[in-house]
Amino acid sequence: MRQGTTRTTGRSTGRSTGDGALLYLAVAAGGFRRYATYGTATLAGVFTNTVFGFIVAFTYVALWDERPGLGGYDQAQALTFVWVSQSLLAAGAFIGGGFQEEMQERIRTGDIAVDLYRPADLQMWWLAADLGRAGFQLLGRGVIPLVAGALAFQLALPTDPGRWLLFLVSVLLGLVISFAVRYLLGLAAFWLMDGAGINLMATVVSIFFSGVLLPLTVFPGAFGEFVRVLPWAAMLQVPMDVLLGKHAGAGGAAGALAFQAGWACVLLGAGRLMQSAATRKVVVQGG
Repeated sequence: MRQGTTRTTGRSTGRSTGDGALLYLAVAAGGFRRYATYGTATLAGVFTNTVFGFIVAFTYVALWDERPGLGGYDQAQALTFVWVSQSLLAAGAFIGGGFQEEMQERIRTGDIAVDLYRPADLQMWWLAADLGRAGFQLLGRGVIPLVAGALAFQLALPTDPGRWLLFLVSVLLGLVISFAVRYLLGLAAFWLMDGAGINLMATVVSIFFSGVLLPLTVFPGAFGEFVRVLPWAAMLQVPMDVLLGKHAGAGGAAGALAFQAGWACVLLGAGRLMQSAATRKVVVQGG
């Protein structure tokens, strides 16, 4: 294996704002179509999410029978948390399946140098592609488990269209935050060259601190307050609380969305800085 170096910082494309928007829309559509081709994998994912949803739901039933009102939720709200979380699990790539592994492989092989010379911004390109993937996963793997849960259990789904609109905005912000965290993981391959270890560690952190296993509101004291201000809370816990009406009034919901937007800006900005540092000198391995 030989190793060499090449310097690049990307280049200005001269595209108009309208042309750029159309480009990223096309990239997002391509991401949607790409995952839509994996029919067997999608069906397997739907089955897995549904089965896992039932396992967690019955666990929650037993737990909330013993501790009514745990975490500030009644049993119907807790079950809603389970099934809506299952519908978001693949879209948010909480347990893997995102773009970062592909990005890390392109860095390892040196193909990232080609990406940097595309007539598009690297971070926006991956963001558009990942949002397209997430859109398909919401529809392809999210709807059926939620319907199954609603048929089998009494859920506390809201009837107010405004609440659903706020929830969708919150979900979008959560997906952007999830992307931003995974983009940092992808860029880490510029230094680590092999992202398997950091990906595994990030998955464990994501599962625990996002609320996938248990709502973060069940954690008491200072530890509970700490985990609820981390970016992982903004990926799942905050959208769920928006859906369940835990943020009182328009001001409370606006505060929740502002919390998410703040983390999105911080993490995307960190990705920009890390990308700038990484692309000052691209190390190409393998030819």
